[in-house]
Amino acid sequence: MSNPRTLTLSRRGLLAAGGAVSIGALLTACGGGSSSSGSSKKDSGPWTFKDDRGESVKADHTPKNIVAFTGSAAALHDFGIDCVGVFGPTKLKDGKPDPQAGDIDIDKVTILGNAFGEFSVEKYAALSPDLLVTNMIQDHDLWAVPEESKKKILALAPSVGITTSHTPLLEPIRRYAALAESLGADLRDKKVTDAKARFEKAAERLRKAAKAKKGLKVLAASGSANLLYVSDPTVYTDLSFFKELGVDVIVPGKVSGGFFENLSWENADKYPADLILLDNRTATLQPKDLAAKPTWAKLPAVKAGQVVPWLSEPRYSYAGCAPILEDLAAAVEKAKKVT
Repeated sequence: MSNPRTLTLSRRGLLAAGGAVSIGALLTACGGGSSSSGSSKKDSGPWTFKDDRGESVKADHTPKNIVAFTGSAAALHDFGIDCVGVFGPTKLKDGKPDPQAGDIDIDKVTILGNAFGEFSVEKYAALSPDLLVTNMIQDHDLWAVPEESKKKILALAPSVGITTSHTPLLEPIRRYAALAESLGADLRDKKVTDAKARFEKAAERLRKAAKAKKGLKVLAASGSANLLYVSDPTVYTDLSFFKELGVDVIVPGKVSGGFFENLSWENADKYPADLILLDNRTATLQPKDLAAKPTWAKLPAVKAGQVVPWLSEPRYSYAGCAPILEDLAAAVEKAKKVT
């Protein structure tokens, strides 16, 4: 797992919440941080936020020049906080936003690196950053912050890490909401409350669809030139949430590296599936790229046209996750049993 692609494929995932809890109850419990900050802009400090490393990150004023991993910046944007710079997949070759960029105006932010592992320290320093924000997928490792320049980067501004592995889906959403609120966002804003309501409605729709299509086998996977990576739904936050809602996501038997099972293309048919969720990140192969692989073309779900995009690194906000639930619900509703 030494190359960037393998690292990108392997290092994100989350554990399902134990027990059956109603969506409404979960959302109530994960409504965000305190309501003491009511304005959308906070102009004075001091400021402090306890991140998921257990560190109390402090500043003498509320951070304004915020730089974040693209997915983190997209989540903060959904809660009402915009970043001045981003790093990670942001802009596609055709100039359109990468899926991880969400609703960020990518022409109004400084892109410090447009791929995993790319990070211009010079551009970062020029922004006079007040705060760096990113996910933590393995332990306390700051996602997409290059190890070789990590000391230089972290010396320029405080950093906040939000855990997005081995935790229920709604927890990182709650944490990003709390961080945004500490930075001046108003979680009672109609945009935020509407997104939360949409998320709740989408979750219930998926629950009903899964119940109606009981027995429909769903496989979540990422494609590369030599391997098909079958993701473990007990690890990934979104997949575990899907399972909690009743979707029968296949659990691979020989998980490697904690996140997925590596299958050679000769063995790509090991787990028969009726519906395939295919990782749509730019580092992974898409259906058009996989069409020439005989074993891929012969998979029942592929032959039936039941392959849908899967954003395996979602942005952790209600606005970011609601469309994912809606799209999956629609796919499950339309899917037929083919195995």
